[in-house]
Amino acid sequence: MTKMVEVCPFRGWRYDVAQVGDLSDVITPPYDVIDEKQQDDLFKKHPCNFIRLELNRDEPGDTPETKYERAANFWKHWRLDGILRQEHEDALYVYSQEFEWEGKKYVRSGVLGRVRLEEFGTGNVFPHEQTLSGPKADRLKLIKATNANLSPIFGLYPDENASVQQKLDDACIKLTPNVATDHLGVIHKVWVITDHNVINQVKSGLRDKPVFIADGHHRYETALNYRRELQAAGKLTDDMAAPNFVLMMFVGMQDAGLQILPTHRLVSGLPNITTAELQKCLSQHCEVEVVGTGDKAAQETWDMIEADGGQSVFGFGTASDNTWILARVTDASPMAKLASEHSAAWQSLGVSLLHKLLLDELIFKQFGGEPKFQYVHRLDETTTALNAKTHQLGCLVAPATIEHVREIAAGRETMPPKSTYFYPKLLSGLVVHSLT
Repeated sequence: MTKMVEVCPFRGWRYDVAQVGDLSDVITPPYDVIDEKQQDDLFKKHPCNFIRLELNRDEPGDTPETKYERAANFWKHWRLDGILRQEHEDALYVYSQEFEWEGKKYVRSGVLGRVRLEEFGTGNVFPHEQTLSGPKADRLKLIKATNANLSPIFGLYPDENASVQQKLDDACIKLTPNVATDHLGVIHKVWVITDHNVINQVKSGLRDKPVFIADGHHRYETALNYRRELQAAGKLTDDMAAPNFVLMMFVGMQDAGLQILPTHRLVSGLPNITTAELQKCLSQHCEVEVVGTGDKAAQETWDMIEADGGQSVFGFGTASDNTWILARVTDASPMAKLASEHSAAWQSLGVSLLHKLLLDELIFKQFGGEPKFQYVHRLDETTTALNAKTHQLGCLVAPATIEHVREIAAGRETMPPKSTYFYPKLLSGLVVHSLT
């Protein structure tokens, strides 16, 4: 019997805007996209900025645990001082994001609730990406120090008729949202839903849906690890105790604002490869054409990849002669051996073909070097790096689609690293789920 997804309302903790002022001054992006400069800027922006919880910084004289203890102290005192206030009753939180990408405006909507944790492979919550030990160790120290889910996991579910989201949207009509604008200009709105009828309809609507983790795999696995530790210590005997759940945002897979952006590759540590050399190398398994030189050719190459709409067309830019080529894989048969442990769907992904066949099997084998990757999402980031000659090769690759995520995750496989980038990120500091 398939386990049902159990989504529940909860009494979230939120900023009291009467105390902190503009919500925009205290929210923060999630920890994994904050660099050192932005971390410092957020510390300076407001004395109660959520960065002090989400990603507290090391200070002179700190032990490895000090920054987590400091985050826990902020969490404790902000609640005691009323800077953060708990909802009076259980609620779900409708969350929308208004944003612009490449000249088009979008609105992505979903609902924040808490979902019962499931061990992967045993229920109806599916991961789609691999995780790393470092981020999980960091997040485990933080969750143990604060006893809280500070930022939500991003989950996707099939909602062909938008029936779940429509109930939520209808419930928001007469409500006033809290609003924040982030550093990228994205407008974030949160409505609090306490109507028991609406909550029960949403719970029922999500119960038999599979949920695919779009973003936040490290946080989900950390929540699992934290629960295991509590169970092993005999500290988790109540089945409804908060550590059995984790904070998650649920977005319908058919939502008009759901955008997966490409993640292009910049490669350094290679010799200076010419277009002619690269063309000859790739022609073993690709149909290759030279598009042209300069930034205009990069844009033309990307336009052709987008127009194709498939996973087997790639763009390569060489810093040595500032030239762009389009490569269409015509023989992917080596993938059956190169990725024999994976399904045909995995083998046909653009990022799989790029790394396994074109880079590892062809380019790196022929040209050698010590390749290192940098990942970027915008085309101008790619051309800037090649123009500055900080990288020898730029690789344009189409993003995986929602259906790829669904098919591969449902097959209990994880996609290659950096296969998807869901924009915009969910903010931290809008709603906190306490585990005590």
